[in-house]
Amino acid sequence: MLSVHGRKPAAVVVEPVARAFLKVGLTPNAVTLIGTFVTIAITVTLIPSGYLFAAAVFSGLFAAFDMVDGTMARLSGGGTKFGATLDASCDRITDGALFAAIIWYLIYQDNAHPATIFAALVVLVTSQVISYVKARGEASGFAMVGGLIERPERLILGLVGIGLEGLGVPYILPICLWVLAVGSCFTVYQRLMLAFKQDQQQQAQQRKPSGGPNPAKPA
Repeated sequence: MLSVHGRKPAAVVVEPVARAFLKVGLTPNAVTLIGTFVTIAITVTLIPSGYLFAAAVFSGLFAAFDMVDGTMARLSGGGTKFGATLDASCDRITDGALFAAIIWYLIYQDNAHPATIFAALVVLVTSQVISYVKARGEASGFAMVGGLIERPERLILGLVGIGLEGLGVPYILPICLWVLAVGSCFTVYQRLMLAFKQDQQQQAQQRKPSGGPNPAKPA
């Protein structure tokens, strides 16, 4: 949802940063890899150790690299197919690292209720499925645009949850995880139905008669 409607407001901040990176000789792929490695290092060290607020702040800063590399590719004449594949793959890895680290914290630091751990596991799995359904649908020729919970919403709710948990706000992390779990399951359904409807439309068009000239009537 935010990935569709939030691009223009974010461009005000992202474009100057992208231009600065290009001027110093960084490539979009290099920025993708730097953001991925740093974000993973932050999440898997700070979150399991209980430094939740710091993890939220620093992870949020480096997660913004996901917008910068795409803008850099556009400003430098358009990205490559490999760059798009690398970016999507790194997104999946960082999402997995974030929610795996949250699950580790819930089990070994927070002694969380099993229901909260279950919600986090649902988010971990559906975050991958949501992206896969989109990729597979687009590979099949469908327009897979939008969805209730996309990567920006997932990161915002996840990082806000651990950040406020680190500040001592009660029940905030379980609430964020359950919102994400329910919303992510709905998004999987949403995208599958989007693909289904387009498939039905294509099949209906293929079944229509060709509309050629009527056969000549007998004299």
